[in-house]
Amino acid sequence: MTKYPLATSTWDDKEIEAINTVIASDMYTMGKHVQQFEEEFSDFVGSKYSVMVNSGSSANLLAVAALFYTKNPKIKRGDEVIVPAVSWSTTYYPLYQYGLKLKFVDVDLHTLNFDLEQLEQAITKDTKMIMAVNLLGNPNDFDAINALIKDTDIVLVEDNCESMGAEFNGKQAGTFGVMGTFSTFFSHHMATMEGGLVVTDDEELYHVLIALRAHGWTRHLPKENKVANKSDDWFTESFRFVLPGYNVRPVEMSGAIGVQQLKKLPDFLEKRRENALLFQELFKNHPDFYIQKNISNSSWFGFSLIIKPESKLQRNDVVKLLTDHHIDCRPIVTGDFTKNEVLKYFDYEIHGEMKNAKYLDTHGLFVGNHQIPLKEEIKHLHKVLS
Repeated sequence: MTKYPLATSTWDDKEIEAINTVIASDMYTMGKHVQQFEEEFSDFVGSKYSVMVNSGSSANLLAVAALFYTKNPKIKRGDEVIVPAVSWSTTYYPLYQYGLKLKFVDVDLHTLNFDLEQLEQAITKDTKMIMAVNLLGNPNDFDAINALIKDTDIVLVEDNCESMGAEFNGKQAGTFGVMGTFSTFFSHHMATMEGGLVVTDDEELYHVLIALRAHGWTRHLPKENKVANKSDDWFTESFRFVLPGYNVRPVEMSGAIGVQQLKKLPDFLEKRRENALLFQELFKNHPDFYIQKNISNSSWFGFSLIIKPESKLQRNDVVKLLTDHHIDCRPIVTGDFTKNEVLKYFDYEIHGEMKNAKYLDTHGLFVGNHQIPLKEEIKHLHKVLS
């Protein structure tokens, strides 16, 4: 019996050894292993700085918060932020929590990222920030987005939590904005128990992120920094608070695991792309389903299937069919997020009709992709859906 789970473990003995190394040191709070992982992750994505946190959601929280605490704040309460209508909930929550106005824009039914025509129409003189979400491994068209904002002061931030390793024109997704966020949750491209990262080339934002990550204190900052220079008195600097921060630090074990996972990541990405080639070949002309269009070089988080308007299939029947054949499936992230009751707390507007977001909300689903070959599983999926 062929089973096709949503995700499988990326660990082997190397991760267990890494955990045991930390246990043997008896030092569990973030330390040298987290620092090593941050440095090596920066090298991998081609960014100057990386800050590891305890989840991708926390990475989004810190990225949004950091924009408020530079010497000349890049954003202020009440500012308008454009977001896609399809993403994960914690793309949106930090924006609400920091008093920003969200403007929801429809997605493209084929790429699942911003509908670029709708995005262009949505940008006004009131737009101060765009949160670009690279969905299911697929990078946005950053040439098009940058062309839309090139003569403005609009801040671009990337939520790249589902798209580690994706590239647009040879450049890593997550490095096109002033900051990019990543997740290392179990089902993502690599796993560190729980974890996430924020990357940036901006030294001031980097120092703000460091302070915000751990209580808003100075302890982890260099003596000369862009937030608050430190004295030579280590005792008073131990508990000196300069920003209204959090405690979203990763544990040291997550950093040690990350070091090992990062060594494997290129092979993980290669396997995902090989799986995607087979999936695309089998489903490219399917009479009932649209599949995601690869914008540049997707890292293929999963494989989306959207029922075509002319098809007689109903999604409930498709979900039951897949479940009966031991194929795990889920909605396409949150579907149309604007349907959710939580919006009653937001300051927001909806630009246009959300036609595509609403359609995929009721007609779409996705199945998993893994870091191992899935030839039999993908053929099984195709057979079931044929």
